[in-house]
Amino acid sequence: MASEIINPRQEALAADGPDPAFALHRGGKMAVAATVPLRDTADLSLAYTPGVAKVCSAIAEQPELVHDYTWKSQTVAVVTDGSAVLGLGDIGPEASLPVMEGKAILFKQFGGVDAVPIALDARDPDDIVETVVRLAPSFGGINLEDIAAPRCFEIERRLQERLDIPVFHDDQHGTAVVTLAALRNAARLTGRDLAELRAVISGAGAAGMAIAKILRGAGVGEVTVCDRGGVLSRKRTDLNAAKRELAELTDTTGRSGTLADAMAGADVFIGVSGGTVPEETVARMAPGAFVFAMANPDPEVHPEVAARHAAVVATGRSDFPNQINNVLAFPGIFAGALQVRAPRISEGMKLAAAEALAGVVADELSPSLVIPSPFDARVAPAVSAAVARAARAEGIARR
Repeated sequence: MASEIINPRQEALAADGPDPAFALHRGGKMAVAATVPLRDTADLSLAYTPGVAKVCSAIAEQPELVHDYTWKSQTVAVVTDGSAVLGLGDIGPEASLPVMEGKAILFKQFGGVDAVPIALDARDPDDIVETVVRLAPSFGGINLEDIAAPRCFEIERRLQERLDIPVFHDDQHGTAVVTLAALRNAARLTGRDLAELRAVISGAGAAGMAIAKILRGAGVGEVTVCDRGGVLSRKRTDLNAAKRELAELTDTTGRSGTLADAMAGADVFIGVSGGTVPEETVARMAPGAFVFAMANPDPEVHPEVAARHAAVVATGRSDFPNQINNVLAFPGIFAGALQVRAPRISEGMKLAAAEALAGVVADELSPSLVIPSPFDARVAPAVSAAVARAARAEGIARR
């Protein structure tokens, strides 16, 4: 009887016992694969020396050719320092690497974009900025991931000032785009305009700040942001520079007090802070309210509780309807930006992404469907096309 051929990977997975997470991660979740054949010396002479010299010389003479003859135009660096990993906090660069690998395969699976995880042993913004600037020639875009606030704001700003490729902090802008898309559809479902809504955001970190800015940019009537000290207002003297800037943007009515005070009569609650919001506080919101309780793994308001008082409920979890998941945004946004070689991802491109994402299910709306599934094949093409159109309309597309 012929001996059974054992798949080395299957054997390795079996060695990890019953835990499927460890089994799946053994050896990592991604690898580098060639896109051209190396069958013989003729192939080798084209892919490497001497053929490669012709291409290098052409790029040296005309640098823009790097987008046509290397992977640059379709590859993103996923960069972290491991200081604010979702649900885990400051766990360091090595421990963050499985998350960055996961992000990379999401780029490929959902957007057709190649991505390389880069976990940096650095915390000083100067060190991170200088390192990424030196790595940038190899990539068409930089996706910043799981970097703690407030230094994530400074790092993103400084990198975009120095680089002519998109720099995108997904914890901020990806979350904001998907949140706005869900809010647009919740408003459509209930026959309201964004301008009529009063929204309250719990959490003034990276996601909360970006959500507040995109909601204001989209025309939401009033946006109030709360941190542990209550409503961000111009009168507070305990705010850092980023929060002061946000207070200037959102303090349009002089509102003050606690989160519970702000939520009384509000149309929208958006939670990106963790903690628990009591049911009685949710009950004091306006009739037909929207509750987007997005903390993971425990939403600020349990969906069953929220549903007793709200017309639309969303969370950050995949086991409840209406998951606010960044994977709905970043693959398509980068695909669109890379397609037109945009040097940055503008506010207009983000708004276009949110509108396109909302439009995917605009004709199918129900309280349990205001945002598409990540596995809806329509998502990335719709988002990338909208982003590319927006870049062209703004005159920043380079092809």
